[in-house]
Order: sequence, then C-alpha cells, then structure tokens
Amino acid sequence: MTPITTTAELAAFCEKLKGQPFVAVDTEFMRETTYWPKLCLIQAAAPNAEAVIDPLAEDLDLEPFLAVMRDTSILKVFHAARQDVEIFNNLQSMPVPLFDTQVASMAAGFGEQIAYDALVRQMLKVEIDKSSRFTDWARRPLSEAQLSYALADVTHLAKLYPMLRARLEKEGRLVWVTDEMTSLTDPANYDVSPENAWKRLKPRRHTPKYLAVYKAVAAWRERTAQMRDQPRGRILKDEALDELATQAPTDTSGLERLRSVPKGYAGSKFGPDLLEAVRQALKDPEAHAPAVDRAKPAHSPAAGAVVELLKVLLKARAEDAGVASKLIATVSDLEMIANDDEAATPALQGWRREAFGEDALRIKRGELALVLDGTRVRVVEVRRAPKSASA
Repeated sequence: MTPITTTAELAAFCEKLKGQPFVAVDTEFMRETTYWPKLCLIQAAAPNAEAVIDPLAEDLDLEPFLAVMRDTSILKVFHAARQDVEIFNNLQSMPVPLFDTQVASMAAGFGEQIAYDALVRQMLKVEIDKSSRFTDWARRPLSEAQLSYALADVTHLAKLYPMLRARLEKEGRLVWVTDEMTSLTDPANYDVSPENAWKRLKPRRHTPKYLAVYKAVAAWRERTAQMRDQPRGRILKDEALDELATQAPTDTSGLERLRSVPKGYAGSKFGPDLLEAVRQALKDPEAHAPAVDRAKPAHSPAAGAVVELLKVLLKARAEDAGVASKLIATVSDLEMIANDDEAATPALQGWRREAFGEDALRIKRGELALVLDGTRVRVVEVRRAPKSASA
C-alpha cells in the first residue's frame, strides 16, 4: 500500500470525493511532548474511494483535503471525533456537517462510550488487529502493517455509518444525536486563546484578587506552552495555578515558598514573566477578575437526596430506552433539576424531557415512585388515597 505523498495525488483523490454523500475520516497524531498535536497521517474512505494521506511528506499541500473538510455538501464521519475535529479546526477547516459514530452508538443502545473495535466487532463481525495501534506514527517510512491498520479504520467506518444511521432512523432516534453533533463542531469548544484558558479549569475561590491572579497565570501558562510547543503541565501544573492565585507572590522569595511550584522556578527563564503576570493582575483586581457563574446553592438539605433519586430514575429510563444515560443527562443536569423545576438544562427540553425530564419533575412532586422488581428498578404511578368526605 502506498500513501499519498504529493499535492497532485491528493487533488486527484479529492476529486473522487466530490459528490459523495459522506467520507469517513480518521487521523493519527502525536502530542505527548507538544502543545499542538502533530498530524502524522490522515485516512479517508468514501463509498467509492479510499486513501491514506501522509501530511509529513515534503511535496504535499493539504489544501485539497481541507477543502473537502469545509465542503458542507459532504458529511464527515468520525468515531470519537473531538481530537480529530480539534486538529482540523487548528487548520481552519472545521469538518461540517459531522456524524460521530460513538455518539450515535449511545443512542443506538451500545452503551456509554463504546470503543471503536468493539463497535466493529458487534456490527460488522470483524476483529481488528490492534498490533499497530500505539506505534510511532511520526517515523518514516511507515510499515505495511501500519498503513493497513490505518486504512482499515476508515473502511470499516464507511461500512458502519450507513448501518448505524439506518438503525437510528428506524427507531426514530436520529434527532436525538443532532444536538451532540452540532456541539462537536462548535469552535468555542476548541478555543485556545490564552485569555480564556482559565475557563477550562476549576477556580476554588471567587474573590476578585484570587480570580484576577488565577486568570492571569492561566493565560501566561497557555501563552508560554503555545510559544514553546510544550504541554501545559510541563510549564506549570494545575495545582500551582490555584496556589499562585491564593498566595499571589510578587517577588522571587514569595514564588520560591510555594510548594506546588518546582524548586528553582523563580530563578528560571519562566520566573520573571510569571511574577510580572501576577503583579499586573494585582494592580486592579476588580478590573482583571473574570465573571464567574457561581453554582446555584441547594434550596434545602434534601437536594442531595433528590439528586441521588434522579440518578436512579435516569438509569432506569435509559435502560428502558436502550440508550446511554449520559446522552440524556449529566450529573450537573440532575443537580439543576433538583434545585429548580424550570432549570435551563437540555434534560428538560425536546426529546430528553419526553424520555426523562418530565418524569424527573413528577418524581419531585411525589407523583411517581421507584420500586425494586427483582434486580430491575421500575417507575410506578403513586396512587393517592382519596380525601375522606367531611362529616
């Protein structure tokens, strides 16, 4: 098998993709020692065309394939798409529209987060040879075994997609996954701007001083990691950001006293810039502190118990529907419902409300009950005794 290594070859292949209803796509990349994922291989398969593309080849410009990713007339099929989508988004080529077979499999009754090889085994009755899975995809030349393994990923995917889609359509569940697919291609999910880096983290306090420093050092770490192309954790661990925001050191000695900051960090090339970021934030904490949505407090001590009850209801309803529970609601959704009957959560909207949300509200009102029937939880109506007539 010979991978595509020239722009001319790639353009010819992409011509075959034009007019196709869909193209199955997968990537192989390395990012253990870098901030930016290093794209090492692209695999693509449509109903009548398939290829392995070598993005590391010197004579290859990816633009013909990136144009396919941006072509809204061709559906792009992935399995567990998030990291692949991140790569194409970094290349300014968000793959829309998109179909993620892992998300679709949750609605089709294959469990919470089925692995690709397990899905292939169950639907296609094929056993995938995983011996090349963790090889070095950046080393050239690639072996025949690596190329065969890589191409099989998308040829199987191209067979899976029509079967999985037909199954969802037959069961009336295709719309169930539409919102999830749209979310996967929302550029906000892949925002790497340093000023927004703090949003991916969990600040533990909410004072202006703490938040101002927290945002500043998170932005400094993100910017530094990007410029040096190193993982964030190699620049500074997450726990160090919290201690920096709590202690707010402004000089070398203060930075050296922090337990979560490596010894000698203050005197390293990072120290001066990090301290300057802290000092700038402290000049006007009110202005630099980001607005944080505080979690809504529980209305009563019983709220925790309500969440636990809703978890059992969710599991029961998910089993009844043959769908992964995480596709219906998250723990955060349950907490919101426990505290507010009109919470702005997807679990109280559309098909999710029909499958679970309405019953969740009825449980809270005491109109439904959960009973154990052998090893299965059943949801039953609560029969209220009629009020006795007054004498």
